[in-house]
Amino acid sequence: MSIDTIKTSFNALPNNVKGGIILMFAAAGFGTMVALIKLVGERLDVFQILLVRQAVMALIVAPTILSNFPGSLKTNNFGLQLLRIFLALVAMGFGFTAVVNMPLADATAIGFAKSFFVTICAIFFLNEVIGIRRWFAVIIGFIGVLIVLRPGFEGFTIYGVYALIGSAGAGTVMVVIRILTRTESTISILTYQALGVGLAVAIPGMWFWIWPTPYEWALLIAMGIISYIAQMLNITAYKYGEASVMASLDYVRLIYAVLFGWLLFETLPDFWTWFGAMIIISASIYTIQRENQKKQEIVATAKSKAHD
Repeated sequence: MSIDTIKTSFNALPNNVKGGIILMFAAAGFGTMVALIKLVGERLDVFQILLVRQAVMALIVAPTILSNFPGSLKTNNFGLQLLRIFLALVAMGFGFTAVVNMPLADATAIGFAKSFFVTICAIFFLNEVIGIRRWFAVIIGFIGVLIVLRPGFEGFTIYGVYALIGSAGAGTVMVVIRILTRTESTISILTYQALGVGLAVAIPGMWFWIWPTPYEWALLIAMGIISYIAQMLNITAYKYGEASVMASLDYVRLIYAVLFGWLLFETLPDFWTWFGAMIIISASIYTIQRENQKKQEIVATAKSKAHD
């Protein structure tokens, strides 16, 4: 089958199917990324991993940044750009530490809690009104998180709390980006993310630096490249498919986490991790679907008023 035939067949598919197919590749990329983080984290410090990852990604996006320089540094809200950088550091620092020290499936399942933090932060940052059903879904979701964490019981680890802090940072970043897109260009957001996070981790990254072996260098560089590709695939998937559908499919990452955990680290999630993860995913999907439904209702109301 030729490339042109594949392209023609792909273009003939419904948009949600196109987005779903691309999202599967993105999820595989993110799953590979966290597996590589865990592998290199066996000897290297998390800040060093972050530094190399950001350096690789900055090199990839450098042509885009430089072609728009100095306009790529222009911003209307420098403070919010800094907040986004700080939250990204929280998300990656705590999240990567959890990945290194926990089973991949457990860290991934807790990471899904970011959708609940998006809902909560939207109240304070976006002045959104959250109905009783979405609040109920958030509460149920956090019960699922507690089941995976198991505080006070055998199997509890502080790194589970780290994973939750990381998901809080990731969820808040998503809300801050929503606000930034109102006044900032895409290239500006990209530039401050690439350079800001890289500069922020430079000092601790060099302080804890251990010279990587050739094998570790290969893993680190691959991690940076795969991270970039996965992010681009994820963005492309959302361009094709409906946001609520794509967000629901994104939970396939758990399957990759289980697969890599089994193949590379000989770990499999226990019953409580599966049970808690299913609660988290179910509550997250409901929250996402409900948010999308409310947006559609708002758009429909606005169109109706405009028509009147």
